[in-house]
Amino acid sequence: MRTILNTPDSPAHDSLVEKKSEFIGDACHIDSQDEALAFVQTIRDQHPKARHVAFAAMWGGSDGRLGERMSDDGEPSGTAGKPILDVLRQGGLTDCVVCVTRYFGGILLGSGGLIRAYSSAASLAVKAAQGANIIPCVQYETVVEYPQLAMMRQLVSQLDGTVDDEEFTDCVTMLFSVPQPSDDEFEARVVETFNATVLVERRGSFNRPIADRG
Repeated sequence: MRTILNTPDSPAHDSLVEKKSEFIGDACHIDSQDEALAFVQTIRDQHPKARHVAFAAMWGGSDGRLGERMSDDGEPSGTAGKPILDVLRQGGLTDCVVCVTRYFGGILLGSGGLIRAYSSAASLAVKAAQGANIIPCVQYETVVEYPQLAMMRQLVSQLDGTVDDEEFTDCVTMLFSVPQPSDDEFEARVVETFNATVLVERRGSFNRPIADRG
């Protein structure tokens, strides 16, 4: 699965004009239906004179179940929300919402024209967004001496992991996460690097968005 990282305060944004109607796409990351609906309302507030604000949202999926919601917002049934939702489905996206705001230009587009316009505006917004793969990760806790800290950080970084927390006392208690496909390799490299003097304890697993590079 994939997601987008743009926040509701700084959504991805793009637009197009079709037969004098402007279609404005905005997309952001959300974690629930309530967050999606709150973002839609924000877009409505920004465009009080717009004829329609259609949207689609998807969330969840870590347990194999996805939630979804869409709205045509007064457009003919199936011509606005469904095309936006199809963009999310085809991109394998979750935990995001896409709004497409329409300013009517006075020329009717017909069902086919509306579907193409809403789909295109949604695609442009998604393309403008910062994408990320959702990767299963294992979280670890360990305690290292100060001379060992730089090497442990380097090991975590080499396997695309992240340091989540560090507590400094007479030693360093570290909390960090490593992508699950690399967890066995990581544990083996810890044993090899520190000659079995450092123990890492698994604290659980979760899904983490890993931003696209480049």
